[in-house]
Amino acid sequence: MENTYNKIIELDDAMKHFRDGMIIMFGGFGGIGTPPSLIDGILDNGFKDLTLIGNDSGFPHIGIGKVVSQGRAKKMIASHIGSNPVAGQLMTDGKMEVEFSPQGILAERIRAGGVGIPAILSDIGLDNDIVTGNKQTCSVGGKKYLVETALTADVSIVFAKKADPYGNLIFDKSARNTNPLVAMAGDMTIAEVEEIVPLGSLDPDEIITPGVFVNYIVPSKGVNWKWAWE
Repeated sequence: MENTYNKIIELDDAMKHFRDGMIIMFGGFGGIGTPPSLIDGILDNGFKDLTLIGNDSGFPHIGIGKVVSQGRAKKMIASHIGSNPVAGQLMTDGKMEVEFSPQGILAERIRAGGVGIPAILSDIGLDNDIVTGNKQTCSVGGKKYLVETALTADVSIVFAKKADPYGNLIFDKSARNTNPLVAMAGDMTIAEVEEIVPLGSLDPDEIITPGVFVNYIVPSKGVNWKWAWE
């Protein structure tokens, strides 16, 4: 049985929870807040045919873009892929399916998945065929809405600055981005963490993601990519 008060595992053990064809949800915005060691673990273990859910496709050699650029994803649900030309080419060539969701709606769909709401209603994108696709519509109060289904994943991966052994997480400034929502929406959540501190040493008011949402903690080996603006 898992020790709920010590969820720290090594990267190799974390990889035992991944498989080909699974749905992975990831935190991050252009790579900021995306877990580098877990990304490398996915690559090193050769997992493929993945469905990836997150804000964007990163850059070719940054964040989730490293997975996308190696052709490991069969589908991506994201708000944009413009920062990664490899993702655009894969979509154009029919080698990766892309479902676009407006950024705020994407975040809300993830939140809905995390709290057990099956769908949300939105009028954003009703006039846009790319957004609407084959989505169901309904009428409420005489107004038409898109039914945006909630998003969940087999495994959610997030990147935190600090954690205790129970999995309470603190994020680093803007690296917080979608991570708290993503942490809620996975059947299993694995947090890569820069610093692990003793249980009881975190100020409760600083904790963003409670450990109840986190199954495992992996010590980070550090960000190992060069940022696009450097």
